[in-house]
Amino acid sequence: MAAQRKASRYVVPVAVAGVAAATIGLVPALAASGDPDLPEITAQQLVEKIAASDTQTLSGTFRISTDLGLPAFDGLLGGLAGSGEGGEGTADPAAQLTKLVSGTHTLKIAADGPERQKLTLLDGKEQYSLVHDGDEVWAYDSRSNRVFHEKGVEDGGEAPRKEIPADPKALADEVLKAAGDTTSITVGGTAKVAGRDAYRLVVEPKQQGSTVESITIAVDAATGTPLKFTLASTSGGKPVVDAGFTKVDFGRPAASEFDFTVPKGAEVTEGDQVEKDHGKAPEDLEKAFGDFGLGDLGGAGAAGKNGPEVIGEGWTAIAAFDSGAPAPKTEEAPKEAQGFLDSLGDEVSGKFGTGTVFKTKIVNALMTDDGKVYVGAVTPQALVDAANAAK
Repeated sequence: MAAQRKASRYVVPVAVAGVAAATIGLVPALAASGDPDLPEITAQQLVEKIAASDTQTLSGTFRISTDLGLPAFDGLLGGLAGSGEGGEGTADPAAQLTKLVSGTHTLKIAADGPERQKLTLLDGKEQYSLVHDGDEVWAYDSRSNRVFHEKGVEDGGEAPRKEIPADPKALADEVLKAAGDTTSITVGGTAKVAGRDAYRLVVEPKQQGSTVESITIAVDAATGTPLKFTLASTSGGKPVVDAGFTKVDFGRPAASEFDFTVPKGAEVTEGDQVEKDHGKAPEDLEKAFGDFGLGDLGGAGAAGKNGPEVIGEGWTAIAAFDSGAPAPKTEEAPKEAQGFLDSLGDEVSGKFGTGTVFKTKIVNALMTDDGKVYVGAVTPQALVDAANAAK
């Protein structure tokens, strides 16, 4: 169990930001030659092509731009939790990879199957590297000259995969069946991504009230590997996520790509020590937000013994639960969080009483003054309507 927890904390970020992020793609290269002329393909065939893709090796450069409609997290997280290492920075992936939730970042990746991945985050002259090689994870932050090391990391298991149809057509059938009456899945033409020909798979809600306008995935015409991912919000403006390869090579990276040597003078922190000390930053955050009524949101404590109630279905589903605490007041929050929360919250009222809607471009949450919480990728009005209907 301990090894699985390690895998979820450190290998999963590598897999998601490296292999998984690589296979969903991240900000496209500009195409000088225009959209390619490819054979016609149906949505069913394109989903099958994705399912049949077996990309195990790749290397490349990609950019990810994220705009959740939120203020910058850096000052908030730094003010509440610090670095846990004297305020001088940390190489812990749990802290470093939160940078990807806002702004624009350039990354280099390499993958050689599920056992070896490398991700390098480039921010100006500074670099942050994360390497997974077998049962070890190494991470290095050049800004602070600190190294993080975790040994004994194991794969979390194959159980979830056993329920997924192995046959690409069967998997495509399941995807399209699950879409049902709430989702439209179509082929939206072609694109050029990192110099490669690709089809565009467009996923759109059919329901009214969702904050998601569309999800577009550019799929490599030759390999079926997704190369670009764009999530657009009904609020307009820049995409919530616009990410794709600027350069990609599906050959096997050199074995030396995954070698790691501790830089001279760098301070090394072992994962076991982080586990022991891990309570400090989370406890600070828990105190800051927990006392404010925001701790454990979505956890078992907040949702209650029976978990949240799901109202509606598909893209307009709303999770509702009783937090067991009065709604938070901004003036009661730690000063580091007040500006952040003010920028998110709007006071609302209805048959349910009064409360505050905490909003982003995708996920919104209504917290009523009597402690009820309604969360979903829906408009604030949909949350108010759900709260009114519950009275």
